[in-house]
Amino acid sequence: MADEMVRRAQRFVNTVYGEAKIGVKVDEDGNTGWDLMYALTRALQYELGITGLSNNFGPTTLSRLESRWPSIGHLDTPANVTMIIQSALYAKGYNGSGINGVYDAETAAAVTLMKQRMGVANAFPESDLVPKVFKSLLTMDAYEVVNNGSETIYKVQRWLNGRYVKRRDFFIMPCDGHYSRNVATSMIYAVQYELGMADGVATGWFGPGTLAGLKALNPPAVGSTGDWVRLFSAALCLTKRSTTFTATFDPSMAEAVRAFQRFVELDETGKADASTWASLLVSYGDQTRKGAACDGVTRITSARARTLKAEGIEIVGRYLNPGGSELPEKQIQPDELHFIATNGLSCFPIYQTWNRSADDFSYDAGVHAALAAIGWAKFHGFKDGTTIYFAVDYDAVDWEVTKYVIPHFRGVHGMITENSSYKVGIYGARNVCQRVSDQGYAVTSFVSDMSAGFSGNIGYPLPRNWAFDQIVTKTIGSGDGQIEIDVDIVSGRDRGQNSFDSGQDPTGLDKDFVSSYHDAALRDVQSYLESIGVPETGGDNWNDKDWATIGGISTTAAFDAVIGMDWLFTDLARILRLRKALVQAPVLWELRKWNPLDLAADTAVQLGRDDDCSTGWGQIFAWVAIEARNYCIDKGIINGDRLTDADKASVWKNLHEDPTYNISTAAYLTIYNAHQISVPRPGLNTSDSDSQAILARYNGTGDGAEKYGGELLGLYRVLEQYNRTIRTS
Repeated sequence: MADEMVRRAQRFVNTVYGEAKIGVKVDEDGNTGWDLMYALTRALQYELGITGLSNNFGPTTLSRLESRWPSIGHLDTPANVTMIIQSALYAKGYNGSGINGVYDAETAAAVTLMKQRMGVANAFPESDLVPKVFKSLLTMDAYEVVNNGSETIYKVQRWLNGRYVKRRDFFIMPCDGHYSRNVATSMIYAVQYELGMADGVATGWFGPGTLAGLKALNPPAVGSTGDWVRLFSAALCLTKRSTTFTATFDPSMAEAVRAFQRFVELDETGKADASTWASLLVSYGDQTRKGAACDGVTRITSARARTLKAEGIEIVGRYLNPGGSELPEKQIQPDELHFIATNGLSCFPIYQTWNRSADDFSYDAGVHAALAAIGWAKFHGFKDGTTIYFAVDYDAVDWEVTKYVIPHFRGVHGMITENSSYKVGIYGARNVCQRVSDQGYAVTSFVSDMSAGFSGNIGYPLPRNWAFDQIVTKTIGSGDGQIEIDVDIVSGRDRGQNSFDSGQDPTGLDKDFVSSYHDAALRDVQSYLESIGVPETGGDNWNDKDWATIGGISTTAAFDAVIGMDWLFTDLARILRLRKALVQAPVLWELRKWNPLDLAADTAVQLGRDDDCSTGWGQIFAWVAIEARNYCIDKGIINGDRLTDADKASVWKNLHEDPTYNISTAAYLTIYNAHQISVPRPGLNTSDSDSQAILARYNGTGDGAEKYGGELLGLYRVLEQYNRTIRTS
């Protein structure tokens, strides 16, 4: 909601400074926000004589402010600086005394109230504004509980501010009841200060020096009191292991500590020992811990397996798919699983292509990843029930998780569940793993806690379903047995696999389309369709109108659509072990032959005037999809609950709106059609006569269907010609 005093603040910064002086102009809309705070920061820098203005209130701004106005109050404040203060007060919801340029009683009262809420009133008494408070004033940080924050965390934040704000590198954090990166960093500073580290030595980063200092402490335990206990209590509260912020270590705190230690797989001492401190303060915890698992990109030979065994490793994470020329051993190598198993180790599989930016994640990408992972898992011989970990190998912020990652894992989970007996796991930061798991899309989490700087690891507890916790990279062994590994703590929720099937032979399976064949394949498709009376556009006895103009598509567009989804046709063909041209041909045909009657039929269903029609890429009826899917479920070809007539509406909607669902249904329908006409299930060597009969059944029965099958067999042959060339090259 717009606020008149915020609008006055915006008008002040534009009128007195504006683009000519500070390089920016803010909207005078009465809405507070960072744009206004940045402009006020630049205005302050201008008043301090800084020439390189910035949105950041950094060391130069702070140093100049400390030198020029170390304490701003009633007597010595320039009017413009006072108006900057008053404007910022309004932007933060305090009374800025009308932006009158006078540091009067109302301005002083607002500053005093803000310092009280920050928790620094004792450190900076009275009503003057000191540089560190000024720095915090020019932010959007809140100093009262907001957005369902925790009152306990609010108390912790205020206590930390009040106790440590006079240290050089400690700055006032928000007091909003929420655990954040600022709070996490401030906690580490606090521990380092209590350990006696000087300004400049304390960095706010948890490293070997901090761990060594904590190990030298006599760990607080039941009966201990004082600031170390209060600080440890704060860590428990911030990680949601306690709701009591206290300076007394009582039995209830000890029980909370034991529960935390048990959850993160630490020794259950019930004390504030160094490893427990580490796990509370930073995602990777005590990196000197021994892990019972590891993962890596290096082939496990017999010698390396013995090294791992000697290190106490029991489970090894290895990658299903190739990692590129720069990582030639990233993928599981021939005989590697044999060496793992014969040396008494287990293996858990990881699937990762790139997965290092939001653009790598989508529903379709998740479907592709799932089907590819199934193929690779079967190739390597992983048994049913194995959990495959799909990677999110970057710092996905919360909105990216919502927009990209969760839809991606919806695709992964749907296809893994439908087409295999494998389970879905997730590799990523804590928040990513928990959010995906909360959707039901992952059964266990492999947590990238080694990436302590990831926003998704800071301020978030370990996921409730964590199986592996990646904490440090190290090199172990020597000679032929030397290997670099990432050490993983094990919860016991996933023990990997210690025996393997012989593996599925991929010989003869279709491969991805090669783009260099595009133009030649398109010309051959066009030539064949023209030979049977289907021109590039129009035709079909509709006065040769070009239906592309009202939503229909040309031969070129239909071909490009099918090639654009080639990854799905290929994945399905490989999983189902049939020729993808047998699915491509009817889908391409139906796309090309779309006409106004199809549009009218779809509209009738959408408006409730009819309950079913053929729809989507493959022009499939919902009732047909239900029969085909139920047949494949009954035969164990796919998984899922049998569908009924009550599902017709949702099935039709999926067929109409989701090309992935439609195309996969077309593949299952191909198998069902073979059953309906009593020919063998389509495979890698299905005869032309059987292929024609299967294609004919796609259109139904009778003379029209027979004609359909004959026409589609020709299209099948054109597509299969190129698919065969690619798979045998």
